[in-house]
Amino acid sequence: MESSSKDASTAKLVIIDMQEAFRREGSDWACVGYEAAANQIARLAEQFAGDVIWTRFVRDPQEHGSWADYYVRWQAFRVPEDSPEWAITMPVKAADAVVSLPTFGKWGSELASLTEGHDLVVCGVATDCCVIGTVLPAIDAGKSVTVVTDACAGATAEVHAQALHLMGMLAPMVSLKTTDEVLSR
Repeated sequence: MESSSKDASTAKLVIIDMQEAFRREGSDWACVGYEAAANQIARLAEQFAGDVIWTRFVRDPQEHGSWADYYVRWQAFRVPEDSPEWAITMPVKAADAVVSLPTFGKWGSELASLTEGHDLVVCGVATDCCVIGTVLPAIDAGKSVTVVTDACAGATAEVHAQALHLMGMLAPMVSLKTTDEVLSR
């Protein structure tokens, strides 16, 4: 049974998709507020040392089902898994885990195994896509999730705020906190 305490001291920090494709100015996938979120994530990663999991979005070269149509729209991202587009833009420590998947949501057997018995503190990009896509199945699996509002960024400021609002409506399964609130644990 998962803990419902929301005690960040027993949580794992899950950092969603802090990658070049979402950081680079001029990228079709650039997230508004990426650098500000990265600054907060650096603070969180330091505090959660030893309990940090990074995720990476990577393209599945098979482009199963609707992914083929998706990459017709986003041709510039039809690049291999080792492309600089998919590089994590922040320091990843040797003790950190990295989960790479060709899906928006990163919740699955690997992340479930890495976080067994722990609540989640989630941050990263894009709030309106990969963050919400990870949070929803995690709470379906019984996880208590804290989303760090100022350590996330979205395609626009508006959709970032909308995604946070939607996730906030799922209380008490999801709680919204700032970096300072999480670090004051």
